[in-house]
Amino acid sequence: MNKRPLGRTGLQVSEVSFGTWAIGGSWGQTDDAESLRALDKAMEEGVNFFDTADVYGGGKSERLLARATKGKEDRIHVATKFCRQGDIHDPQAYSEQQIRRWCEDSLKRLERDTIDLYQVHCAPFAILKQGAVFEVLDKLQREGKIRAYGVSVETVEEGLFCLEQSGVQALQIIFNIFRQKPIAELLPRASERGVGLLVRLPLASGLLTGKFTANATFDAEDHRNFNRDGAAFNVGETFAGLPFAQGVELASQLGWIADGRGNMTRAALRWLLDFQEVTCVIPGFRNVRQVEDNLGVLAAKPFSAEEHERLRTFYEEQVHDHIRGAY
Repeated sequence: MNKRPLGRTGLQVSEVSFGTWAIGGSWGQTDDAESLRALDKAMEEGVNFFDTADVYGGGKSERLLARATKGKEDRIHVATKFCRQGDIHDPQAYSEQQIRRWCEDSLKRLERDTIDLYQVHCAPFAILKQGAVFEVLDKLQREGKIRAYGVSVETVEEGLFCLEQSGVQALQIIFNIFRQKPIAELLPRASERGVGLLVRLPLASGLLTGKFTANATFDAEDHRNFNRDGAAFNVGETFAGLPFAQGVELASQLGWIADGRGNMTRAALRWLLDFQEVTCVIPGFRNVRQVEDNLGVLAAKPFSAEEHERLRTFYEEQVHDHIRGAY
């Protein structure tokens, strides 16, 4: 397992790490025993970094991580997120009192003394620009409650703004073959600022596995059902903002990327790891098989310059205009 620096935090994290939204909820049915087996498998294979949030299953993902990493806190790093338990548009949700409460609650669920990376969870741009949230995070960092802090953003514009905040040491961004906008400006700027980049939704909610058909159905509690058109939260969080049927059709044109790389899943992750500005990809998982499949990227060959150009052209000419929502 290769490791890359997480910005200026001093942490070296596995370039393939994992997000835990799926084992908490909103991705269909979960099995806690299988989730724990999958977490153990990931760690056995060298994964030393996991991303979670206080709202994933109402704290369930944090509790699962506490169980899985017990006794390994010094070598298994955890990032969590906050603010979506409240009204994300209310400035009071970002008061020192409220953020401290959320931080303490996450620490208890994670059974840790310090959170390695504490992230603002997709707050509105207007809130970020007010700046008060960063002042609170500076205090928590000085007190040792958090080792470092970052921001999970929805748009490139938000990301560029956060890069100018001196205390921000990591950004979590939506970035994949269907969402290439960060390449032009955000990636090089993050590198210049020494800010780590965590890539969420690297498989566009599963579209880039190439396994879906246009008539695929999802559980009622799966966001790929209830948020496919942005009814619950930002539409970009589901299928990269693409209409589902359109996304399936576009993915069907990408079968060639799997040549020599095992399958589309591994190829899509490999494409991301070709960007040295990226600290790690954080695909989701619900079972051991998915962990193993994602880790197969470690044996996949990089993309050639010609292949990268082919995918850039594909995005610009066939994908870009179909993406909904600000990004």
